Amino acid sequence: MTTATTESLALSTTIHANKSAAWLIAEALRRGEGVLAANGALAVDTGDRTGRSPKDKFLEDTPSIHDKIDWGNVNRPISSDNFAALEKMAREHLSNREQLYRFDGYCGADPAHRLNVSVLTELAWHCQFAATLFIKAPAEDLEGFDPHWTILNAATCKVENWESYGLNGPVAIIQSLEQKKVIILGTEYAGEMKKSIFYAMNYDMPDVGVFPMHCSANVAEDDPENVALFFGLSGTGKTTLSADPERPLIGDDEHGWSESGVFNFEGGCYAKCIKLSREGEPQIWDAIRFGSVLENTVIDDDTRVPDYDRSDKTENTRVTYPVEFIPGARIPSTGGHPQHVIFLTADAFGVLPPVSLLTREQAMYYFINGYTSKLAGTEAGVTEPTPNFSPCFGGPFLPRPPMVYAEWLDRRVQDQDAHVWLLNTGWTGGPYGVGSRFKLSWTRQFVRAILNGSLLNATWKPGPIFGLRMPDQCDGVPSEVLDPRMTWADPTDWDAAAADLASRFRANDGGFALSEAVRGAGPKI
Repeated sequence: MTTATTESLALSTTIHANKSAAWLIAEALRRGEGVLAANGALAVDTGDRTGRSPKDKFLEDTPSIHDKIDWGNVNRPISSDNFAALEKMAREHLSNREQLYRFDGYCGADPAHRLNVSVLTELAWHCQFAATLFIKAPAEDLEGFDPHWTILNAATCKVENWESYGLNGPVAIIQSLEQKKVIILGTEYAGEMKKSIFYAMNYDMPDVGVFPMHCSANVAEDDPENVALFFGLSGTGKTTLSADPERPLIGDDEHGWSESGVFNFEGGCYAKCIKLSREGEPQIWDAIRFGSVLENTVIDDDTRVPDYDRSDKTENTRVTYPVEFIPGARIPSTGGHPQHVIFLTADAFGVLPPVSLLTREQAMYYFINGYTSKLAGTEAGVTEPTPNFSPCFGGPFLPRPPMVYAEWLDRRVQDQDAHVWLLNTGWTGGPYGVGSRFKLSWTRQFVRAILNGSLLNATWKPGPIFGLRMPDQCDGVPSEVLDPRMTWADPTDWDAAAADLASRFRANDGGFALSEAVRGAGPKI
């Protein structure tokens, strides 16, 4: 593994390294980068970019990595010359700042597989974000700290003449797997730092026998081997469902599965805030306090109280906080081998059953398709749910071909004899706009029944078209919602919707080199 060096951080300006949360928050307030909310969190805005900018992400194309990369819409190449020119631009911009902020720490809670990460930022709150999301290094490790990966974040530097560099606009997030560098230009959205290192782990970890995963994880309080994984795209419930007062949290988003078990890549959580309530998500609510960072959340000018119901700036309101802010969280963030692997999908078509126990072939099929759905009404002209397929529930963060990760999943699940489940956190009784979303209390009951083993004792029957097995009962959930077809006012309308969604699955799975058995585990059309 090529290692970045401390020389890559050398810049001709004052650098404040590894300061405390109190110091960085005070600095951010002094510089006018945000305000202190009534709950003690630092509330900031990220400017015109309130989410990731995937069309502005590029990967340096070099001979050593070229044949290992799944080039396309996710992995866009940039030449070494243009990478060097943009890095120079970022360095010159940062060198002209009066002061910079540096964080040194780790990605990976397992010392056998962690990477040293150095982050250099021009915004104090960005440094606090990094200190929250990555794992802090003890003081004795900071002497002579040498990074495996380096992030240079020139957030306020827009790229002029961007066409000449082969970019799509004035924002650039460029990454070099060979040089172990990330350069960020023109966007203040801090999630780019987090996801760039996840991307790095997705490339580096398979070479050392670790399966990298876009999932949350928790563990039974009285059984360290009863580990559960929750795979899912944004908005499907990864963070919400893993924050369980009855089960210590390992992590909410990014993990590795090694020969020894599961470990968190991160030291913090990055939760969505829209519609957040103490009643619905008490652990996340209580974790938002001094040391956490709120992004793009509306704050009352007079009371400084956050209004989580408002989406004036974006639906993608976020908060980051250290994992130890969750009561009873597992520190260090490691666990044994998972007994249960749960795929989360928010099916806005109202077609999929609320819970299904998957066969081995179905597990591969639904993992490689990574289905959830976008909602009608969220964009002008969108009048019906739109399927969203993301390979392995993490397509934007996969440098290698998706089948590499799907084969890792199959290997780990079979080695550990783990159960794989599909859990629909979306709609029942009809599609979005007609039916209703599954109650969070029902979803939590499904999870509880999965993890305590009681759902395995149900009688299972395959449903039509998708062939997904459905239970006849689950404690705490009305039996009439277990078969989605029977929740529709007219079951023949479900037949039509299911056929439509099945055809979309089949159009998507044609892009993967699946075995006959795995392809046959998909829906029938």
